[in-house]
Amino acid sequence: MQVTSLLSLDEDPKKHPNDCDCGHDHGGLDHSHTNVKLWQTLLGAICIVNSFAIDFLFEKGHTVSELSALVGAVVLGWPILVVAFKDLRLGRLSINELVALGVLASAATGDFKTAGIVAFFMLLGELIETRTAAGARASIQSLIKLTPTKARRLTDGREEEIAAAELRVGDTIRIRPGDNIAADGLILTGQGSINQANITGESLPVDKGPGDQVFAGTINLNGALEVKVNKAGQDTTIGRVRELILAAEKTKLPFMRIIDQYMGYYTPLVLVIAALVWAFTRDLNRVIAVLVVACPCAFILATPTAMVAALSAAARLGILVKNLADLEAAARITAFVFDKTGTLTTGKLVVSRLNPLANTPPAELLRAAASAERFSNHPTAKAVVQLAEEAGVPLAEVTDFKETAGKGVTALVDGQRIVVGRAAFLRDQGVREDLMASVDLDETAGFSLLFIARGGQCIGWVGLQDQTRAEAATALKQLQEAGIRRIAMVSGDRRQVAERVALEIGITEVVAECLPQDKVEYVRATKAKGHRVAVIGDGVNDAPALAAGDISIAMGAAGSEVAINSATIALMNNDLRRLPFLVKLSRMARAVINQNFLFGVVFIIGGLAAAAMGYLNPIVAAIMHNAGSLIVVFNSARLVRMGEELEPFQAPAGTSEPPATQPPQRVNPSLVTAGA
Repeated sequence: MQVTSLLSLDEDPKKHPNDCDCGHDHGGLDHSHTNVKLWQTLLGAICIVNSFAIDFLFEKGHTVSELSALVGAVVLGWPILVVAFKDLRLGRLSINELVALGVLASAATGDFKTAGIVAFFMLLGELIETRTAAGARASIQSLIKLTPTKARRLTDGREEEIAAAELRVGDTIRIRPGDNIAADGLILTGQGSINQANITGESLPVDKGPGDQVFAGTINLNGALEVKVNKAGQDTTIGRVRELILAAEKTKLPFMRIIDQYMGYYTPLVLVIAALVWAFTRDLNRVIAVLVVACPCAFILATPTAMVAALSAAARLGILVKNLADLEAAARITAFVFDKTGTLTTGKLVVSRLNPLANTPPAELLRAAASAERFSNHPTAKAVVQLAEEAGVPLAEVTDFKETAGKGVTALVDGQRIVVGRAAFLRDQGVREDLMASVDLDETAGFSLLFIARGGQCIGWVGLQDQTRAEAATALKQLQEAGIRRIAMVSGDRRQVAERVALEIGITEVVAECLPQDKVEYVRATKAKGHRVAVIGDGVNDAPALAAGDISIAMGAAGSEVAINSATIALMNNDLRRLPFLVKLSRMARAVINQNFLFGVVFIIGGLAAAAMGYLNPIVAAIMHNAGSLIVVFNSARLVRMGEELEPFQAPAGTSEPPATQPPQRVNPSLVTAGA
């Protein structure tokens, strides 16, 4: 029978269009639903047990025993008959009628005990399946129910509690410690640690302050925040994720659509088989057993239970799958094509070299540069200031700060004039020495150089570069171990830059200086060679290439509407280790589906044969039917636990140095103050 079709369901699903506690649609048939409470099932079971007890204890209790069995059969069989009647009234012939006929046939012969026991085991099986299937959807349900219903809006400095649905873009809300954040927005004031696990899959809190983005449904662990709303209601990140997860659950694999197509013929076929058994044996018990064991729950549950469990595991780790077919297709991928910037690299500059001159200590060089740059919003300035903060270098008071866009800054630091910028800018400011004489980095290989002058003399330079993701090399190695035959990086950046990044993370195939149409042509050429291609990008400037792949994966989709819309699969965080996990999850899901399907087919064929030959009575058939369904559900539920070993990436202490031919990727802050 249909899982949860009889248990705790709304008559009118339109009343709760977003409620996910509905039953599985077996074979795509739209069944009627009747509410059955647990106490009703227990009451019916008590009546049946009472009937057996009376027969055992009293020789003259036959009438009372039969009456108790009749009450139990009615209580247990009524919900089943109601569902079957509704199907027939709507002109549908479904598997619900098979069970109803079995119960009615037992009752018609006066064997109310058998009718009640058959109905009890069918309902008990549905109850267990419902609870088990609900566990497979737990992480999806928790994600969907995260958005708080209340918010504290600030109006003219006055705080008022309103429904979260009333929030509008531009409102300012106050988030207290322990509060769920009611809308996406930017922090105006305050500092706090935000638990973003529900959005990004990261289990560790993220420290955030003024100017940082926060997402609805995440939890503020400490600190009071004032947040300006920039997305509210269904437009928030969690609102979009919620809609897409619900949509994914409604999609079907091609195999599931085949089942839909032929399931309408299944019930008439079983009725024909039951008629033949009756014609040859005249044994009603065999006919009832055939009707009960023929309910193809194990077969029909094979695919949906596995895919819901896989969706649940993916959602827990921040992998948003829009369509079940895309999750299934990941198992067949043989080639991965990566964008570089924002995908294999962080897209943010970091200081990779700190080179003092004229006997200047490294900490002094960093203090002068960071102090002069502290008021600039340029990415290079932010990288220098960040290194100073991490190294614990105190910044000096700055006066007479001036910034020339795209060239550099000048400022008075400790009474001395500091100039920070490119070589040409320093020359324009009167620094006459040969600035490039001490430089051993090639700017064409992706390095940005900042020179620092004090009192008209160059005291050193800083080299910056786009940092590769710390887990990139590990993730790519895991993809190779998973059998991915081709891994390539396709970038619009200069060849020297692309080759340097490829060497650092272990990619051997590099295509550089590509326009968007060149990336599309490369993907098409790879597919033409027989590969199934997954394209991974940041979802902003890679849309044409993403659309050309067999599946497309957008990185860092949290808060990015472009990323969520441009790819078939979106990673809510930037952990590349989710990619080999996605491949393994897809392959495991396919293996579980095959196991379930094979078991379901063998179970039904074997059960029909055993029932027709008289080896199964109706009670044993009902028990076997539920046992088969539970085996399939429990086998699928194994997928829920996949990926539990994955945690947010943290570079281990004492990591090995990069190859000798490559410069250090990032300056170690502890070495700055040590005089390195």
